[in-house]
Amino acid sequence: MQISISDSVFVYLLQDEDQLRWHSRTHTHSPDEYELHYFLQGAGSFKNAGVTRVLRPGSLFFSAPGEVHTVIPASKTQPLSYYAILFKTSGDDREFGQLLENLNRHHKNANIGTNYRFFFEELKDKFLSHNRARVNSGIHQFISFLYMLSDDSGDFNYTDGSNAHIERSLRIMQKNVFNKLTLEELAEKLKLNKSYFIRLFSKKMNTTPMKYFTRLKIEAASSMLISTPLPIYEISERLCFYSEFHFSKSFKQYKGLPPRDYRANYSIPE
Repeated sequence: MQISISDSVFVYLLQDEDQLRWHSRTHTHSPDEYELHYFLQGAGSFKNAGVTRVLRPGSLFFSAPGEVHTVIPASKTQPLSYYAILFKTSGDDREFGQLLENLNRHHKNANIGTNYRFFFEELKDKFLSHNRARVNSGIHQFISFLYMLSDDSGDFNYTDGSNAHIERSLRIMQKNVFNKLTLEELAEKLKLNKSYFIRLFSKKMNTTPMKYFTRLKIEAASSMLISTPLPIYEISERLCFYSEFHFSKSFKQYKGLPPRDYRANYSIPE
C-alpha cells in the first residue's frame, strides 16, 4: 500500500483568533485519509469519534477516515503546540491495511513523550520539500514510525532518572522560548552539574542543550512566519535573538532558507 502526504503542519502556541477558529473546528476527512496529532505543550482536550481525552505533553492521537474530531484548547493562557500529519492511502497492501486497522482499534491515543519533537519537525520539513527524494525519505520514516507505534511490545515510556531530567529540561526550555536562558541557568534549575548535564542531554538527544534551545526558537519562528504577518525584525525580538542578522543567519542554518524566503514558500493561504 502506498501513502501520500496531504498536509503536514506545526502549530505553535495556538492563541491567535483566526488560528483558533481554523484549528479548533470540528471536522472529518475523506475516505482513505488518516490524521495523526502529536501534542507538545499547553492545556486542552481532543475529541475524536465521540470520545474526549485530556491533552498532555507527548499525547498522540490517531484519527481514521470519517471520524469527526476537534482540538479544544483550554484557554489562551496555556496555548497548545502540536504537529499534525494528514496522509492518504492507496493500493491494496493487506499488511499495511491491517496495521492501520490495528492503530485505529488499539492505539488511537498514546503518550510517547516529548522527545519526538525533532522527528516530527524533520518529517514536516521533508514533506514540504520540493525534492522528491526527501519526500520519499520522510514517507518511509513515517511508515516505520506507524509500525513502531502499533507494536504492543514497544516502550514509549521514559521512566528512568536520566530521562526525567531530560523531560524536565525540555519543559523548561519550551516555557522559555520567548526569553533568554543560559546553559548555567538551565543546569541550576535542574540542580545538575553543567558538564554532566551536557553529556546526559547530548547522549539522549544527539545535540547539545543550547543547540536544542535554538532549534526550539527556530521552530517557533517558522510557525510565526507562515501563520502571522509579524515583521521579521519583530519575530527576532520576541524570540530574544541578538539581532535580526543573527536570527536570519540561525534560521537559514536550520531551515536552509532565510526567513523571508521561507515565509514566501510556506505561508498559509488566506
